[in-house]
Amino acid sequence: MVLKAKRVLFFLFLLGLCFVDKEPCFFVKSLAVGGGANSIPASTAVAAEKSPEQKKELTNITAFYFHGNFRCSNCRKIEQYSREAIEKYFAAQLKNGKLVFNVINYELPENTHFVEDYQLYTRSLIIAEFKGSTQLRWKNLTGVWNYLDDREAFYDYVKSEIHGYLGSS
Repeated sequence: MVLKAKRVLFFLFLLGLCFVDKEPCFFVKSLAVGGGANSIPASTAVAAEKSPEQKKELTNITAFYFHGNFRCSNCRKIEQYSREAIEKYFAAQLKNGKLVFNVINYELPENTHFVEDYQLYTRSLIIAEFKGSTQLRWKNLTGVWNYLDDREAFYDYVKSEIHGYLGSS
């Protein structure tokens, strides 16, 4: 129960960073866990118009790419293909904040909790659905490793999985 409360508080902190000012926010840069170049900005324009009660009920999908300190060519390719697929097929959702993409080094001390949170055992693309500060569900897209030699199949896989989350939220 304590772990769940910590997750909720952490997500509230992250969510709060997006509503601080009118400029696009970068979760990862704000937390010093990756940097602005590794994040696709979440727009605050829609959220800024909502009341605090409505903000709590916002549903969004977050795609996390988790990597370690050592980054092989395949790990970099998974990040690149994930970013490209998300930008190509979900530009509108990125712009309105319905979808967020974050790249996180899970070996940094402040991020080690993600290993337990998402049962990480290797570099991973995770799709998670949040309603307000509550995480409703998540999925590790382990299939990305099967499509490293086929960019279009990789894109289709990621697109299909994210559509599944966006369609039901």
